[in-house]
Amino acid sequence: MDLFDISEVLGGKVLKNILGIIFIVYILLSSSIFLRNFCECLQIVYYPSTNIIFVILFFIIAICIVNHLQFNASLKANLIFVPFVLISIIFLFCANLRYFTPQRIFPILGNGLFDTFILGIGNIYALNGVVFIYFLPPLLKEPEKLKKIAISSVCISSAYLILSVSIILFMFPFFTGIDEIIPLYTAATYVEFGSFFQRLESIFLLIWIIAFSCYLSIVNKFAMLLFKKITNIKHSKPLIFPFAIIILAISLIPKNYAISKFYEVHIYRYFMIGVVFVLGIVVLALSYFKEKKKKVIKNE
Repeated sequence: MDLFDISEVLGGKVLKNILGIIFIVYILLSSSIFLRNFCECLQIVYYPSTNIIFVILFFIIAICIVNHLQFNASLKANLIFVPFVLISIIFLFCANLRYFTPQRIFPILGNGLFDTFILGIGNIYALNGVVFIYFLPPLLKEPEKLKKIAISSVCISSAYLILSVSIILFMFPFFTGIDEIIPLYTAATYVEFGSFFQRLESIFLLIWIIAFSCYLSIVNKFAMLLFKKITNIKHSKPLIFPFAIIILAISLIPKNYAISKFYEVHIYRYFMIGVVFVLGIVVLALSYFKEKKKKVIKNE
């Protein structure tokens, strides 16, 4: 059972449909925001005179093409490219060790315990991928391995984030407020091995672009599967273009990168925490207590 099945047991189809709409909106909103920010970074690096809509359309077309394939094709593509992303970050970390200034990590907890652990709790939105664990069980060949898969996924994501943040922190103290691709791209420009291996940042950027395209395809696929589940339609392929157009439309709402970043930092992160870490966990907890109460009554 996934979160929708559990919510139907808890509150019937009404709760299932409400939850479905909330999570579909969340997935489409998050993918649109990330798409806009990623494309803004690409525009700054390579296409300063190109209208942002053309950069975004590049990814929208990729989503439509990939999602016409079977779901397994998208999963296998991710299985191929995710290791390349992790290897690229590990390589970037090791190749720039000579430029690191470890003292930049101090003072630890310099902002105080309250700022670090209370005000800083919003940074947990970096683990937004946790949302897909709610809907994995029906898709797994061996659902009993969900716990192992969930723990492994969170650990790998956390390691990736720590390495990325460490590169930025130890190399560029002036990138304190930026968590997008630009500081990592800048770090890649420092990588060189002799006279023949220089300016490798284009390779890193290519890997990240492919990986981001895979991410968008999977996210859009999940949104279609969730919509299919709450509406009981037979085929999800007719949803490919409408969902792609919705993502395109939302990503074009911000007028510039500053506004887009504001949405991510000050609005999206708290919406994500409310949906994924509060609403999802509350539904699971209430379902657990309901089933436990039933067993107690049955035993009596």
